[in-house]
Formats: sequence, structure tokens, C-alpha cells
Amino acid sequence: MLAGTSNKMKSEKGISLLEVILALALLGIISASFLGGLATTSTARVTADERASAKILAEGLMDTIKKDPYRTSYNVTVPEEFPGYSANLTVTNGNNIQELTFLIKHGNRDILTLESYKVNRS
Repeated sequence: MLAGTSNKMKSEKGISLLEVILALALLGIISASFLGGLATTSTARVTADERASAKILAEGLMDTIKKDPYRTSYNVTVPEEFPGYSANLTVTNGNNIQELTFLIKHGNRDILTLESYKVNRS
């Protein structure tokens, strides 16, 4: 009876080791997919923050330009609150109307383009 029990225990040890190896492999796969999803979420959050900051910047600059008197060109200064951002204003002059286009960049990447019009009411 003891000889049969010894063979059974050896067999069970092998199965336990195989189960542990499979469990660790499964845990590794699940961990890798979780970390991949976490990295994607982090990238999406940074992109959303950049776009929100660029929108606030562009709208603020556009409001400033619209309050200025009607001219053929305007000076644009990015406030200190937006480090790393730059703004490029393109003015297309028409007959008493201007198309204003702001291109907001962060680093070397284009983040946002905002267009509006300004009318010469004088």
C-alpha cells in the first residue's frame, strides 16, 4: 500500500508544479496587458491635457486680437502660464473682413488650429 501511495504523491507533485508554472504564465500575460492599457491611458490623458491647454490659449489670444483695433497684422505673445507652447497667427485680409487662424504648437507638434473672423466696422 505504501508503494502505491509513493507513486501517487510523485504524480501529484508534478501536477502541482505544472499548475504553478501555468498560473505564473497566466499572471504574466494578464500583468503585461494591464500595464499596456495603463500606458495607453496615460498617453491619452497627456494628449487631452495638451489639447485643453491649447484651446484655452488659442481662445484667449483670439479674444485679445478681436478687442484690438482693425489692422493688417497683429502681435501675438504667449503668456508665461503656457510654457513650451507657441502660437502662430495667420491673417487673410479681405474687403473689411479678416480671417484669423491660430496654430498652437507644443514643442514641435501641432496641437490645435482655431479660425475666426474680424470685421472692420468703421
